[in-house]
Amino acid sequence: MLRAAASVVMLLGFYVVALLQLLAVLALVAWISVEWSATIGIKLGLPLLFAVGATAVGLWRAIRTRPEPMHGLIVAPHDAPELWGLVQALATEVGTRTPDEIRLVPEVNAAVSEDARLLGLIGGRRRLYLGMPLLQALSVDQLRSVVAHELGHYSGRHTRLGAVAYRGRLAIGHTIGRIGAWNPVGWVFRGYARLYLLVDNAASRRQELDADRASVRVAGPDVATSALRELPVIDAAWDFYFGAYVSWGWEAGFAPDDIFGGFGALVAARHEELAKMRGEEPEEHRSRWDTHPSNTERIAAMRAAPQVPHPVDGRPAGALLPSIAVAGVALQQAVVEVGSRQVLPWPQFTAAVATARLQRNADRIFRSLGRLTGVPDPGLGTLFDLVAAGRLGELAEEFHPDVTREEAAVRFAAMMDMLFVLAAVRSGAAYWRHSWSAPVTLTDADGAEVDFEEMAKLAVSPDTVEQARARLAGAGVRVEAAAIVERAATATGAGVVGALANFKIDGVHSDVILLDRGFVFVPGPKSTDNGKDRLKALISSGPAEELAKRYHFLPYEEVATATITKRSPVRAELRLHGGAVIALEGRWTGEELGKSQDALLAVLDRIVQRSTD
Repeated sequence: MLRAAASVVMLLGFYVVALLQLLAVLALVAWISVEWSATIGIKLGLPLLFAVGATAVGLWRAIRTRPEPMHGLIVAPHDAPELWGLVQALATEVGTRTPDEIRLVPEVNAAVSEDARLLGLIGGRRRLYLGMPLLQALSVDQLRSVVAHELGHYSGRHTRLGAVAYRGRLAIGHTIGRIGAWNPVGWVFRGYARLYLLVDNAASRRQELDADRASVRVAGPDVATSALRELPVIDAAWDFYFGAYVSWGWEAGFAPDDIFGGFGALVAARHEELAKMRGEEPEEHRSRWDTHPSNTERIAAMRAAPQVPHPVDGRPAGALLPSIAVAGVALQQAVVEVGSRQVLPWPQFTAAVATARLQRNADRIFRSLGRLTGVPDPGLGTLFDLVAAGRLGELAEEFHPDVTREEAAVRFAAMMDMLFVLAAVRSGAAYWRHSWSAPVTLTDADGAEVDFEEMAKLAVSPDTVEQARARLAGAGVRVEAAAIVERAATATGAGVVGALANFKIDGVHSDVILLDRGFVFVPGPKSTDNGKDRLKALISSGPAEELAKRYHFLPYEEVATATITKRSPVRAELRLHGGAVIALEGRWTGEELGKSQDALLAVLDRIVQRSTD
């Protein structure tokens, strides 16, 4: 209740500040009108009055807005009687009412909410959210601790005024967002907003420690601390899982048929790595702006609690569901929108992703090969002909600009190896082996690992390239199986590395989005106002590949040379392989996100180095 009362008082104070500023602005306008002129008073006062009026808009929006329930899979009592039985028993132990609803959510998190009314005086529908990864990685004992902590928020009546705190933050956020950075009224509001967050976050930290006491009381200090220490381990495993197994395939147009089941399999297969992570003390950098105390502080408080005997249940938490595998698939159907992606079982998904990644890298080489040779559909056979003619160095220097042509040709063996793998997979002479405990490996039909490194070394020399061709044929690898697919570079899977507003591209006012694969040129206004806001809106409007499709995308690989004539503001010329020239001209009044100008100069310097070495 303390947080709620503080939230209400601080929120009311926000509008008292607004009222006082309104009176001050009116007095200022009246004084200027009398001492100088009504026109000057109105011109000076209108922006200030607008800023004060923004508080009313913020309040109105906050009153009308309610937090939406987290998207997930509702689990009814008849769907998981043991889980519901555990939650009901814990609610009794903690001294609170049982939640009305349990939802499984696709997050490494557990939470509670309550649809309270009349500023929390009247309770409402209660929801308990349980992250599927927690059910897959915690024990029943540890889950009891986590759930008891969340139910402790109910018994402490923390959720009653959660909506008040939410609306307070929302009202202040709306108000600050509508006031310009240089409006004096905004300075006062921003200072008060910082004070509000300091008070609210301090109350939130106290609530977490209070809920921890419920967790310790139910599960005991040892289990409570082990559960708390396990959460960052699960979170790291979840991030690794998506980065190493899911994300690239998702960007390439594929989706696994069992996302959550895959995570469960990874946790089981990598238990030794996870055990090692548990033994490492994570570095924590907490401040007064955080909503949660540090784990160090929480664990110290838990260990100071008295030791009370508790029943031990070391079963996997997933045992509380009739079938965690079925629940995982149902959750995926409820919360994951695969769109037009091809859904595949894990072994096929992994193989498709590995092949797609190989093809994308091969296409990058083949496009350069096509520009050099003039062949419209280049492939591995075209590359062999280039090697036989003694011209591999001409191609290789584009990828190794820091060495001579001869050395670049030798280093190209690594890329040749990759092309051989692609040809072998496309020929059906090699296969991808999926693993939850190690990277994907390449094998033959009998399961033995395949290695083309020695053949690749033979293939980069005119004297031995035919030996490599013959050995590939003997292994059942068709040279023609490795050929170009993506004839034009795209931004599929690209990321944003910078954004600059108010440039001129060939004399046209434009904004520039820097991707890790190329430039995106977006037509912009002549005015230099609101450049950062425009850039933020652009970047948040969709994935980088959609921006590239919507506007002019220039892949870095299509730029043959660059000439930098001025570094601040940037002025440069880009000469494309086809002979066209694009002029880039920055302006002193231009804006950027972060250090995007440094990122742009780094890109240009790399192109200059590539073209001059």
